[in-house]
Amino acid sequence: MRKFVFALLLLIPYSITKAQIVSLNEGEIKALKVEIENSPPAKKAYLAFQKSVSVYLNDLPNPIDTIRTEGLLKGDPRKEKTKLALADMNKMFALAIQYRLTNDQIFLNKCVKFLSAWAKINHSNGDPIDDTNLDKAIEAYDLIKTEIPIAEQRMINNWLTETALAEINSKRMKPGKGTAINNWNAHRLKEVGEIGYVLNNREFITWAIENLKSHININLYPDGTSLDFKQRDAMHYHLYDLEPLLKLAIMINRGEGNNFYTYQSSKGSSIKKSVDWLLPYVKGEKQHEEYVNTTVKFDRERAKNNEPGFAPGTMFDPKLALPLLKTAVYFDPSLAEIYKGLKGSDNILGVADQIKNEKRYSSN
Repeated sequence: MRKFVFALLLLIPYSITKAQIVSLNEGEIKALKVEIENSPPAKKAYLAFQKSVSVYLNDLPNPIDTIRTEGLLKGDPRKEKTKLALADMNKMFALAIQYRLTNDQIFLNKCVKFLSAWAKINHSNGDPIDDTNLDKAIEAYDLIKTEIPIAEQRMINNWLTETALAEINSKRMKPGKGTAINNWNAHRLKEVGEIGYVLNNREFITWAIENLKSHININLYPDGTSLDFKQRDAMHYHLYDLEPLLKLAIMINRGEGNNFYTYQSSKGSSIKKSVDWLLPYVKGEKQHEEYVNTTVKFDRERAKNNEPGFAPGTMFDPKLALPLLKTAVYFDPSLAEIYKGLKGSDNILGVADQIKNEKRYSSN
């Protein structure tokens, strides 16, 4: 019955007039322009960005019918083919940002060509580890969705809807499957939630919110550890689980006002506790040898394949926490100092993320 109900949603035209939740809103775009104008480092970063995005105007889209990254070792031809195709994601986002900064139609038109090419060819296989790679394309669409022709808009909407439905109805989410409660589910929830907000689809948004509550209860523990850390004995996977949860929590806060960062499950677990538990390792007060006691065969296979960072006993590198810290600042500004102490110089997209996560310009 649930499959039938969600399939019907494909037939319903979506209103996408709602302001940006997933990407930068109007106030944040204005703030980015001011930063570029008044900050020498930001201006320097933007000049480099301009050169890169201008090159993209000469590039052709390289969509792939099915994204394949999950469960494949480095060097696998399917993974390498996907890697080449996924270069389009950052190109789309950069083109969309440049359009919003300059209002130059040439960047909008090129971004639409990339998005349309992917919408025509790409189909989700219901694997969230593969679909999580679509984030930048979804953010790009959020930036330009109200300014493109109806035909292209409808095609992109259908592509994203089909992707969300593939995740919701995935066999990998069935009760009893480990992938229904581990990091896979965190990425699944984020993907459905961001598509819901881009399309203003309340069914998808409600589904993501309700399942986020159960995920926090099952996947995170009251002491701050996580199911993924217990299974993999790796901070890498604790981070990989928390990053999509934080992104989804930010979207929900921007869209609904609810705070899922401090939300506690019935057993007392929360995203905040799991971030706080990580901090001593990020600050160098504690160390951790990664993957020593992993229970997952694929971790050992990657180690045998000499993939960097997966050898048992590899020391956790605090810089791996930078993406998480950058988003967690949205809810806990005190983390900004730790983030600044770890990061190097930002490119202009990093500056844009920083503006978004400062929350000063979050009203639409």
